Amino acid sequence: MRELEVNCELVERIIHGFLCDELGKVGLPRAVVGLSGGLDSSVAMALAVRVLGPENCMAVMMPYRTSSPESLADAQLMAQRLGTESMVIDITPQVDAYFDRFPDANERRRGNKMARERMTVLYDLSEAWKALVVGASNKTEILLGYTTLWGDMACAVMPLGDLYKTQVRQLARHLDIPERILAKPPSADLWVGQTDEGELGFTYADADRVLYRLVDLRWSRQRCLDEGFVEDLVDDVLEKMRRSQFKRCLPLICKLSTRTVGRDFRYPRDWGY
Repeated sequence: MRELEVNCELVERIIHGFLCDELGKVGLPRAVVGLSGGLDSSVAMALAVRVLGPENCMAVMMPYRTSSPESLADAQLMAQRLGTESMVIDITPQVDAYFDRFPDANERRRGNKMARERMTVLYDLSEAWKALVVGASNKTEILLGYTTLWGDMACAVMPLGDLYKTQVRQLARHLDIPERILAKPPSADLWVGQTDEGELGFTYADADRVLYRLVDLRWSRQRCLDEGFVEDLVDDVLEKMRRSQFKRCLPLICKLSTRTVGRDFRYPRDWGY
């Protein structure tokens, strides 16, 4: 997929400047990252360490009782390799205490709860450590809505948010992420045997090819079909994008005054610093 190839050295330099600038604006040159043992969080962690130094980065592992032991082992490997401070916080007690009231809750409810509990941990530690939460969501997940609102999507800065999964993988190789992390199937590890691509119904590689054309090149559905893309794939990607648009927007405010936050009262993110 040559159209998705990126200059990794240039991408790293841009992200370096982005993190330096954004973290510097708020006077918190430290980072907290939820390190799952997966590709995206490993890349986000490696980038944060290169920018801030290992002494200013904290890797937080937050397994649940059904989480794969290999995920925790890979996260610990990454933290040791980068030389960062790390912490393991088992989220099982807080998740199970809630679902004791709802024993029939399905896997999706439980998975969303885990994602949100993990983010509450990260934000608490960010306050305790005087650091910002660095997110690990990529462009593919954001566009497909394959993310938990106020869960893994929540963060202060999102360095990988404009890179497709395919491109994050390229950057991972450039950053020398361990091969065992690169090689394993992408998984949010929300239940036993769960994989991202199995849940989505298509591969990230196929999704990225369609998303790049629909979003970056502004192709229509029909043009994608004319170029030979499978109709079911294109329609599935389009439907997921449409149905998840609310995740990419701040909550809507009912307009009652002349200057409504988000509509008429709009300033840059760093206004006032």
